[in-house]
Amino acid sequence: MDAIDEKIIAELSRNARISHAELAHRVLLSRNAVRQRIDRLERQGHIRGYTIVRDEDSDTGDFVSALVLVYRQDRMRGGEVLAALKRIPEVVICEVLSGDFDLMVRLEARSLERIRGIWEDIAQMPGVSDTVTAFALSRVINRSRKARSEESEP
Repeated sequence: MDAIDEKIIAELSRNARISHAELAHRVLLSRNAVRQRIDRLERQGHIRGYTIVRDEDSDTGDFVSALVLVYRQDRMRGGEVLAALKRIPEVVICEVLSGDFDLMVRLEARSLERIRGIWEDIAQMPGVSDTVTAFALSRVINRSRKARSEESEP
């Protein structure tokens, strides 16, 4: 990645819907060159997706959150479970754990029914031996990575 790639990523971080023409103007490249760089950044994994970020003020509480702790049948060869979880858009975090559980999966969905459906899908995945699910009742602290890094700056 070079400095122009960094500028492209910074602009897309501010506004993922920016047109290629506007982005090209901002980074002083042609529209086609910007498109090619974005395609390359996606292939290389520097850009892994585009998402919606809602302001805290606009949050109407219409999402249900749950943690699903997953036991895999084979910890060392459980890649198919991880691949399947990556395809579920409501999976917002998936972390490999030490200790009793293998994975911690955080789900956010619009309804309890959707969470239940995802939980059933996870429980039936080949390679999953058991799950434990806990629903979030309320959110007391919600710090984004960006907010945490800004707090630590002098």
